[in-house]
Amino acid sequence: MKLVSNIVFTRNRPLQLEGYLESLYRYFPAKLFQTCILYKVELFEQQYQQVFSRYPNCKVIIEKDFRTDFLSILGQVDTQYTLFGVDDVVYFDGVDFGLIDQAFRQFEGDIFGFSLRLSPANLIDSGDNISETSLGEDRVFSLDWTRGQTPTTRYPFELCATVYPTELVKRVISSTANKNPVIETLFAPNSVLIRTLGKAMKTRSILKKFGYFFNPNTLESWNCRWCRNNPERLPSKLFFQKLCASAVQVNLVNTATRNEFDDSGGFTVQLLAEKYKQGYKLDIDYVANQKPTGTHSGPEHFKLI
Repeated sequence: MKLVSNIVFTRNRPLQLEGYLESLYRYFPAKLFQTCILYKVELFEQQYQQVFSRYPNCKVIIEKDFRTDFLSILGQVDTQYTLFGVDDVVYFDGVDFGLIDQAFRQFEGDIFGFSLRLSPANLIDSGDNISETSLGEDRVFSLDWTRGQTPTTRYPFELCATVYPTELVKRVISSTANKNPVIETLFAPNSVLIRTLGKAMKTRSILKKFGYFFNPNTLESWNCRWCRNNPERLPSKLFFQKLCASAVQVNLVNTATRNEFDDSGGFTVQLLAEKYKQGYKLDIDYVANQKPTGTHSGPEHFKLI
């Protein structure tokens, strides 16, 4: 049985999705993961089929309604841990998963997640109170996310590179959703009522009130907001050892949610899909050698081979 369910979200980025999968499996044993890809079909289907053929052990779900599809996937997860992923994330280092498992077991009840995107070196000037703990011959670090001093350290629920107990993920998601079946039907994202109300009100505000995330961005931000508003109901510690992954942002696929990125390198989704078709791929060795120093980076870490 697998130890971790890796739920990955992708849209219009086949080359970057392959970079995510290749880099993840380079630094973490593939045998640990059951990877499920929630794939929004829009452009570049041929290139996506090429990715899927190279990673046949990944389960691919074609997105029809994001919220419904995601909840169905999550409901079937039976692994101890869950790791989310998005297609522009690249891994360039790893942590022994036995150490991660040990941290969860030793600090059960206190640990919210084990982050692969935090490092003591990158938090020196953050103002966060960082604790150091020995686990066998290794050192790990922790901070109290409920008192986080930066946007990253007070953002506990994220879709890039944090390992969570599956039970905790399911509890958070369940807590944010309205469970009244009548409300659920009436306020579904594409219902007649929502379309009607949307003429007079902001649809996003209506959906947020009733827990209807409708894409990866809202899944992340709305559930993170719930965590920050209900810290007493959750473990307060984020553990970490070193920075292992960064979202290398060179293009944008979601125009409904504000997202900071740098497209100065000209890496449009169309260009990258054509390059992938020609046999190019992301140079993950280059990313590893350049060593991003934050949770997000840009074209300076993006190179094709």
